[in-house]
Order: sequence, then structure tokens, then C-alpha cells
Amino acid sequence: MRQRKIPAAFIRGGTSKAVVFHARDLPADRDLWPELFVATLGADDPNGRQLNGMGGGISSLSKICVVSPPSRDDADIDYSFFQLTPSNASVDISGNCGNMSSAIGPFALDEGLVQAEGGKTEVRIHNTNTGKIIRARFDVDEGMAAVDGPFTLPGVGGPGAQVTLDFLDPGGAKTGTLAPTGNTRDVLNVPGVGQIEASMIDAANPCVFVRASDIGITGAEAPDVLEADTAFLARMEAVRRAASVAMGLSGTLEEAAKIPSIPKVATVAAPIDQTLLTGDLLPANETDIVVRMISIGQPHRAVPLTGALCLAVATKLPGSIPFELCRDGVDQVRVAQASGLTVVEADMTETANGWRAESASVIRTQRRLMDGYVYASAARTPGMDALQAAAE
Repeated sequence: MRQRKIPAAFIRGGTSKAVVFHARDLPADRDLWPELFVATLGADDPNGRQLNGMGGGISSLSKICVVSPPSRDDADIDYSFFQLTPSNASVDISGNCGNMSSAIGPFALDEGLVQAEGGKTEVRIHNTNTGKIIRARFDVDEGMAAVDGPFTLPGVGGPGAQVTLDFLDPGGAKTGTLAPTGNTRDVLNVPGVGQIEASMIDAANPCVFVRASDIGITGAEAPDVLEADTAFLARMEAVRRAASVAMGLSGTLEEAAKIPSIPKVATVAAPIDQTLLTGDLLPANETDIVVRMISIGQPHRAVPLTGALCLAVATKLPGSIPFELCRDGVDQVRVAQASGLTVVEADMTETANGWRAESASVIRTQRRLMDGYVYASAARTPGMDALQAAAE
């Protein structure tokens, strides 16, 4: 049986990589997409390495993006994000990927979905997962998205052309409100952990933040150290599930276990010296807050972009744990993570109904690595038989 051949691009966006499809090249029946995406990335691998597909064995390298014409008048394109897991067949559409968002505007320009005039352009991206608009601003080089530039992104080898992302009105991306519990700090009763203070904030993606010291770490540990600490990972997953229920994302802890990508869960700490993955020392006086974030059960090498944006918003909310731990009086928040610094901004307004996040912004780089076709096993995508027959 022949393999299925589908046009696609393979693109790095920020500190993630994904296979990017045009919706027009996929089955009209979206119920067939999950099996195709699992086969494309080689997910559902009992070894977790995804050697039989395009995935890279960790959550930040196990992603699919789909781009299509806009469904809203205030957008130039639609973008849908799908998070896969290396070791099982889960296809999660509950949240967005901020890092891959940085590749979507350039992809749209390079593919002729939008037009640019002059040396700079702006693309308004409608993320269908969250219903939010992301404004991507970047340079244009000979009619294509610029790639070469001086900006160095922690966690990525080599400089590139910067892409500025403005997440407009990011509050309530999934729950509909910036503080889903009505508070900026709560006490969670977590099975197996006990009572623990947490800040549950929904901006760009819903996240739950706990003090590193309350969960038994300093907050500056390397990802491989945390990954080897199964007791720590179990505590963090228990916190994540309890927060999911408290935020209204799921009705029970069992339901929360089936939605692994949100809320994202993180430890935060006040500025502290730390050794980066490069071996370099990042001194405390060059940081504003320290974070270690877990995604799909794995400690991130670089903080997920939506997690960094949510953290920046949380540092501006009086009473929250990030507000308590962040260096006072900063506009741009220097978020220290295992790969270096992620600098983010949050524009906040206090209203009669509480705080409102007007926007959250960050700079990334992106680069198209390959395009052409991906091949998916026909045996693993039986639902597409009719589509393949029609194409032939």
C-alpha cells in the first residue's frame, strides 16, 4: 500500500518546530485530521522518540499548524494549532503555541496568502484555538519574510530576523476571564500534595504558578534534573489537574488528565543565580523572575511563549505569586529560564471591573527549514482511503 503524499512545510518558530499545512491540502472532514497528524509526526511511539515520523521526541518538537483564509473580518489569516505527544495518540486543540505563532505571519507572506508593501509588514493572525488576534510584525526581504538578522533567541543556535508578536486582548484565552477563580491567588487542595498556594491566570493560555520553594525545589534546577525527579513531576501534574478543575477547564481530576496541554503548570522564584544549558552563568541581577514550566509532563528547555506571556501578565496583577516574586518596578519582564532570558511586556489597565490585559508582546525568530511533501502511512490513516481514491 502506497503512502499518502501531502504538501507541507517544516518550520522553526521560536524554540519550537512544526509541520505546517494549508487547510486546502487536508481532508474536508476534520475528523480525519487527528489520525493523519499522528502518522505524520510518528506520535503514539511507545519509545517516545518519534523516529517513524517528523516529531522530535519532546513536546516542543511535536506540533502541527494549519493555515487557511480568514474567518473574521479583523484578521488576514486563520491559524489552528495541534499539540501532539510523543508517546501516545493524543491530539490536543485546547490551547495555542506562541512560539509557532511567530512562523505563521512569515509563512502566510511567503505562500502568497498576504501581500507586503515595502520593507516591513504586519499580519493579523486569528488563532482559532483561543479566538484571539495576534499581530505579527517583521521585515520583508525581496518580497519574502526576512530570515537573516542580528537578534539571538535563547535556546536557538545563531541569530535571525526578529518577529514581534503582539497578543491583543490576551485575557481569558480559554476560560473567558483573566482570573478564572475570581482571585489572583488561591489555596488548592491537591491530592498527594496537600494545600498549596497557587495563582491561576488565563492570558494567551491558561497557566498555574506555584512557588518553587513550596514544591520542594530552588527554581533554578536544570530540566534534566527535574525530568529525572519523578516525584516532582507527579506533584506538578497533581497541581495542574487540581488547577484545571478550579479554573473550570475540566469537571473532574480524571477529565483534567485527558487535557494535558492546559493549564500549563510552572514553578516561579525570585531572581537567583543559575547555570544555563550552555554552561554559562546567568546572574540574579540580570533577571526579574525565574520560571520552570512543565508541558505535556516534560520540563521545558525554554519557557513556552504563551507561558511567558501569561507570566508577564501575572507579574502585573497585585496579590499574585508572580507579582510577589518579580523584581519591583519593571516594565519589560526579564524571565529567566533554563536557556537564558525571555523578555516580555504586558500592557495592563485597571478598570471598574478589575484588571484588563490590553496586550502582551514578545520578540521571536523563525526559519523555514524544508518544504515539499510529508508522507503518512496509509495503514495508519485508513479513514483517508476515500480521499486518496478521489485524488487518483
